[in-house]
Amino acid sequence: MARITSQIDTGSDSFLANAAHNRGLAEELRRRQQDARFKRPQRDLDRLARQDKMFLRDRLEALLDPGTPFLELSTLAANMAYDGDVPGAGQMSGIGIVSGREVIIHADDASVKGGAWYPLSVKKIIRTLDIAIENRLPVIHLCDSAGGFLPLQRDLFADRYYAGRIFRNQSILSKMGVPQLSVVLGHCTAGGAYIPALSDYSVIVRGTGAIFLGGPPLVKAATGEEVTVEELGGADMHTSVSGTADYPAASEAHAFAIAREIVGQWTVADKTGIDWIEPEEPYYDPQELYGILPRDSRTVFDMRELIARIADGSRFHEYQPAYGTTLICGYARIWGYKVGILANNGVLFNDSSLKGAHFIQLCDKNRTPLLFLQNITGFMVGKEYERRGISKDGAKLIMAVSGASVPKFTINCNGAFGAGVYGMSGRAFDPRFMFTWPGAGTSVMGAEQAANVLSDIKIRQLAREGRSLSEEEIAAIREPVLEDYKREQSAYYATSELWDDGILDPVDTRNALGICISAALNAPIEQPHYGVFRL
Repeated sequence: MARITSQIDTGSDSFLANAAHNRGLAEELRRRQQDARFKRPQRDLDRLARQDKMFLRDRLEALLDPGTPFLELSTLAANMAYDGDVPGAGQMSGIGIVSGREVIIHADDASVKGGAWYPLSVKKIIRTLDIAIENRLPVIHLCDSAGGFLPLQRDLFADRYYAGRIFRNQSILSKMGVPQLSVVLGHCTAGGAYIPALSDYSVIVRGTGAIFLGGPPLVKAATGEEVTVEELGGADMHTSVSGTADYPAASEAHAFAIAREIVGQWTVADKTGIDWIEPEEPYYDPQELYGILPRDSRTVFDMRELIARIADGSRFHEYQPAYGTTLICGYARIWGYKVGILANNGVLFNDSSLKGAHFIQLCDKNRTPLLFLQNITGFMVGKEYERRGISKDGAKLIMAVSGASVPKFTINCNGAFGAGVYGMSGRAFDPRFMFTWPGAGTSVMGAEQAANVLSDIKIRQLAREGRSLSEEEIAAIREPVLEDYKREQSAYYATSELWDDGILDPVDTRNALGICISAALNAPIEQPHYGVFRL
């Protein structure tokens, strides 16, 4: 593959201003992530110490193989929900290496509301298990939860993708032959009791670990029976009487030693083979991404410059470079893995939509994973384009994205708006992993457009009634819409609601993608098969 020739002047005023702006965004991201991971009220840390419990991050360190990478997912889930009081949605999720095996880890954070499950906690756990199913990744559960947060039970209990989906997903993983291990470090109450019960293996810590459908207060209220935690669901009872747990542990450190030994017995599955060569670092410095990304997401720039800072050797074989130029398509390598890249260089027209659909089919046929780099305002609108069939051609791209059998990965680099999100493998189209960069946004349309549209609708409505609005009245309609859209299209709102798998510092993108591609290859790639394309 030929190396991309960069046209960037790294000494220009615009580059330096962009770099300062985007480094600031990256620093803000790191600060927020650090707070979500470690900042807790002292009373909660003291409570863990009294209970002889390790802090979640120390648990993670005890479990993972030393010196190996760990890709944490959705670190900032719920950062704009519940008054900011439930960092990480009270859960930790990520991909790492345990006893030489690639696994995904789900862990309750007992330093956040006793590990109680909020609605977004449930959503995060379900997403973790969806990833396990899609990629056939073994799962390790670190269990320490007070159970569902009862004041919000209506939003976490009864519906299809509420708490029951956790246990359904565990059952599907078992059906698929994907191993699961639970380490019971605290209470597994009510529905949470099913997590260890549905796992292939379970380790429980004596004195702090407990499994029961109803704790002692509930048992007394329901039956009048008085019973202690240990009698009802402690380690000795469950490992010698009920058989619900397999291994008692004297301490958390002992539990992690047992867990690592168990995982070490698991068979390492053969990975799906795709085109791979020895990796090489990008020729251009990834730090230059900060200077390339514009301060204003509406500013045009060449997405090839991003590819040059992510791809191995900054090499890229572009497909149909002179056709459908608002969508860049071509082959590159990420950590040695060959990938097909689709990157937006403007609005999607008829020709760029057709080009993208055809390129996806080519990649699908030769087992090449797909990487979508979103920077999209949508499909082109207007009389001319509708007559040429933009809806039909856009539907072809959507059909190809939906039907592709190879793993898909999506990065929202600068903005993703309108139906362009669909054509570029948004969340609804099941990319194996999806990430957002700090300055990116997503919504049905941009904030300015939404404010203008809604203001115009109101003005037209009043005009039909023979009334008109002053500039002040128009502003009173427009400004609240503008503020709401700006807030809700931000990367932090998207990740708070788990519309992605986390916000990435742009310079970390290549490493994150390497981990994700490797994880995805635990699952087989099916033969290409599509629905009907309207020709």
